[in-house]
Formats: sequence, structure tokens, C-alpha cells
Amino acid sequence: MITFPNAKINLGLHITARRKDGYHDIETCMVPIPLCDALEMVLDKKPSWNSSGLSIPGDPKDNLILKAEKLLRKDFPGLPPLKIHLHKHIPMGAGLGGGSADGAFALQLMNNLFDLHLDNFFLEEYAAQLGSDCPFFIENTPKIARGRGEILEPIDLSLKGRHLVLINPGIHVGTKEAYAGVTPAAPKVKLEEVLADQSRWKAELVNDFEASIFKNHPEIAEIKEKMYEAGAFYAAMSGSGSSVFGLFEEKPDNLSLKSDYFIFESVL
Repeated sequence: MITFPNAKINLGLHITARRKDGYHDIETCMVPIPLCDALEMVLDKKPSWNSSGLSIPGDPKDNLILKAEKLLRKDFPGLPPLKIHLHKHIPMGAGLGGGSADGAFALQLMNNLFDLHLDNFFLEEYAAQLGSDCPFFIENTPKIARGRGEILEPIDLSLKGRHLVLINPGIHVGTKEAYAGVTPAAPKVKLEEVLADQSRWKAELVNDFEASIFKNHPEIAEIKEKMYEAGAFYAAMSGSGSSVFGLFEEKPDNLSLKSDYFIFESVL
């Protein structure tokens, strides 16, 4: 079986409080986008793992796909071995949730492959053990996320027909750097109210990470400015960066960008 884990973007991102467990409470709207990896799982005599595409740093044992497999095997002993291949296309550490999507889609793929008949509630419980963003990708529809990102509420929001341009300049923004520049505070306006009125997005739909990250990395701020110069009705950094996206009513033809940037365009 094969599936295509997709990325997400954040419409607004507020850091609302620092928790006693060391994490932060957030408030954001996550929206799936059609930038995808490819994940294949096949029943085999011996377990195996390999990947292609973008190089994946770190120990394979830390990969969320293999952690998802380990979670299910713990509760369902005796499952047959799997041959697993991931083709990595979504940039990593880019604020796009690619790793989280891989883990969540792995749970769904194994659920189908092994006929476990787990509904979305249970899959989201497993996904929450993998990471804060992972539960979002189970239903994979626009959601308001709160808490660490695992408390999800559906929202009636559609970007259908809008043109998305997403740029990743390859600048690494570490989690420590991102949170060091933010002072947690409750948002002054309800996120749902701002999202309901597109004319308010540019002025009021804010990513709290941007202020300090743009100061540290002016090149990222410049990409956002170029999106608006090209006619975007909304542009922002996704997550803790460094990817920046612009939403347009129609395809822009006047974006001037460096040739070594990762660029993704799609009609949503």
C-alpha cells in the first residue's frame, strides 16, 4: 500500500502560555496543502526501512514512521513484518509538519494494511504520543489547534481555488531560537473572528514567531514582503519557519526569487 503524507500551513500562530511541563500552549489554524511525501508499506518476510529523496538526518529509530510502527506493535503483538519506504519531498525543520504527517499517515496505513479497524479517535490518541502536530493529520482538514497543538476543533474555512506559493530558503531555525524570542500572551482578538473576515487577515492574522525570527534572519522577512509586492492577499511564515507562503487570488507572475530556494506552487 502507498499513501502521500501532505504538509500544512499555519494561519495565525499565537504562543499563549508556558506550561509546567516545559512545553508551550499555542493557538493556531492549521490547513493541509498538497505538498506531499510518498510512503509505501508492504508485507514482507523480514522488516526493512529505507528512504529516498531528501536526506533525512539523525538516527532512523527517531523517525516518526518507525515510532508509529512500534506503538502499534506494542498493542497488537504478532503483526507481520513490513518493508517500509519513504520518499521525502517536504523540506524538514521548515514549519510544514512533514515529519508529523509521515507519522500520522503511517498509523493510518498500518490500520488499513493490518485490518485493525481503529477509528479516528483512537488513531489520534496514538498520533498524540508521536508529537503535538500529529493528530491534526488524521482527519487532515482545517482545524483550530490549542494546547500543545493536540486539542483540535473543526473550522469552516475553505481556500479552494486560491493560488498558493510556498518558499523555503533553506535557513535553519531551531526550536530553541524560535521560542527564545517570544513572550507568551493571550491573543487580544479571537482567532476564529479574524479568520471569518479575510479583509482582516493581513493586519491581524499574526504568527508570533515572526518578529524575532525576521530580526535574526532578514532574508525570511524579505520573502514575505515579496509575496505582498506580487499581490498576495495574505502571506506569513508557517510554524516556526523558515518556510513562507503567500495566498493569491490568481497565479502571480512577478515574483523574483533566488534560484536555489525550494519553491512549491499549487491551486488549492
